[in-house]
Amino acid sequence: MRDRALEVARRLGLTTWYGNPGSTEIPLLAGLPQDIRYVLALHEGVATAMAAGHALASGRPQLVSLHAGAGLGNAVSSLITAQVSRAPLVVLVGQQDRRHLDFEPFLSARLGGLAGDYPLAVHEPVRAQAVPAALARAHHEAGQGQGPVLLVVPMDDWEQPMEAGELAAAEEVVSSAAADPAQLARLAASLRDSSSPALVAGAGADTEAGWEAMTELAGRLACPVWRDPFSSRAGFPQDHPQFAGVLPAGRSELRRSLREHDLVLVVGAAALRQYHYEPGPLFTPGTVVAVITDRAEEANRSPARLALLGPVAASCRALAQLLPQREGGWRRPGETGPVPDGASPGISAGRLFRALARRLPPEAVLVEECPSARDELERLLPARRPLGFLSAGMGGLGFALGAATGVRLAQPRRPVLAVVGDGSAVYGIQAAWSAAHYRVGALFLVLDNGGYRVMDRLAQGRGPVPWPDFAEVRVDGLARALGCAAERVSEARELDRLLDRVIPGLDAADQPLLINVELAASPGARS
Repeated sequence: MRDRALEVARRLGLTTWYGNPGSTEIPLLAGLPQDIRYVLALHEGVATAMAAGHALASGRPQLVSLHAGAGLGNAVSSLITAQVSRAPLVVLVGQQDRRHLDFEPFLSARLGGLAGDYPLAVHEPVRAQAVPAALARAHHEAGQGQGPVLLVVPMDDWEQPMEAGELAAAEEVVSSAAADPAQLARLAASLRDSSSPALVAGAGADTEAGWEAMTELAGRLACPVWRDPFSSRAGFPQDHPQFAGVLPAGRSELRRSLREHDLVLVVGAAALRQYHYEPGPLFTPGTVVAVITDRAEEANRSPARLALLGPVAASCRALAQLLPQREGGWRRPGETGPVPDGASPGISAGRLFRALARRLPPEAVLVEECPSARDELERLLPARRPLGFLSAGMGGLGFALGAATGVRLAQPRRPVLAVVGDGSAVYGIQAAWSAAHYRVGALFLVLDNGGYRVMDRLAQGRGPVPWPDFAEVRVDGLARALGCAAERVSEARELDRLLDRVIPGLDAADQPLLINVELAASPGARS
C-alpha cells in the first residue's frame, strides 16, 4: 500500500513533506524515496506552520506528517491558524497498529476529534487499501476548501498488500470559475442604488487575481477599501490611494469607522471578526451588509442581507463589469509626512518599522506576530503585493517563524522576513534550526521588550498580574544554539547599519539570520 500511496503523492505534487517523526511513522518514513523531500522541524507546531507557509506561497496543498496524538495535539494551534489563513494542508497523522487499537495501546489516541471542527474533514480509512484514495480525496478537499484535512493512518497499514483496481478518488478536480449571474445582478443593483458604498477585503481576496479584481471593483465604485480587522492576509494593495486602513476590532469603533456608508461589501471573509465583546450591533442600523466568499461557514455566520458563495476573484471581476463608473472618488486623506526618528539612541518598534519601510522592496513578504506592536506595524509597513502580509490570524503564538521559513522554501527568491515579539519567538524558535539546516534565507526580527507587553496592557487597571517579566531570555542565544546566525542590537545607528547590510541581499540569502532588537523601555512599562 505504501508504494501506491507514494505514487498518488507524486501525481498530486505532494513531494515535500514537513514533519517531526515518531514511532508510528517509521514504516512510512524509513527508506523514503529520494524524490520525496522530508523537511524536519523540531516541534510539530513549527512543522505545520512551515507547511502552511509553503502552501500559502505556492498556492498548492502541502503535506505535514504528525506523530499520533502527541504530535497532533502539539500542532492544533498551528492547524487553527492554517484554517483561518486558508492554507491547504494534507495532515497525515500516525496511529498505533490497527490490530490492537481496540485495547487503546500506548501512543494511541482518539484522533478524529482531537483538533475539533477546525479541519475541513477527517479521514480514518476503515482498511489499509483505502489509504491511497483517501490521500487523493484529502488533497482535493484541502485545495477546494483552502484549509487542513486530516488523514489518520495506523502504522501497520503501510505494509499491507495493495489490491489491484481503480483508485476510489478523482485523479483531478477542476473548480468552475463561474459566478452566479442572477445573484451578482442583485448585488450590482444594490451597489448602484447605494449612495456611499464601502469594501472590506479579507484573506480570501489575497491572490494575484483577487487583487486585480478588487482594484477594478474599487475603481468602479470610487469607494474606500478597508481590511478585515483580524485578516491574516492583506486582500488589497495597502499602498493604493483608496485603501482606508485596517478596521478596528471593537464594535463601537467599527460602527464609527463605517457610519458614513449605507452598504458594506465584505470580500473573502466573514462579516466581521471581533476581539473583546462590546454590546451593540456590529454595524450602524440601516447599513446593508453583503458578503462574497468561497467558504460556506463564513457566509453562514455573517450578519448580512446577502451572502454570495462562490469564487472570490471571478465574482468580483464579474460584479465590476455590471457596474457603471461612479463619479468622484474617495482618496485616503493626505498624511502629514514622515515622523522623524528623533535623536534618541534607543530603538522603538516604530523606529524599526520606519527603518524597514525605507529599505524593503515591494515584493517582500512580512510575517507578523508582534501583538503589542501590530497596529503600528500595519500602519507603517503596508503590503504592496499579494502575500505581502501574513499573520497568525487565529491569535495563537508560535506560527510566524515556521511560516516565514515555509514561504521562503516555496519562493526562494522572494525577500521574506518575520517580525515577532520575544514572547512569540520562544513558542516557535525551533524553526531557526530548520531554516539553518535547509539553508532558508529568511530574516527573523525579534522585538525584545523582556515580557508579555500586550498582556500587561490588557490587564492595566485590574490589579497586579501574576506573570513575571522574562528579561533573562536571550532569543539570539537560543537561535545560535540551534545553528542559526544571530545578532543583537540596542542602538538605532547600529540597527541602521545592520539593515543596510542585510536587506539588499535578502532575496539571494541562503542562510537565515535572527536579529534580536532590544527595545528601549516605553513609558509605563514594567521594569
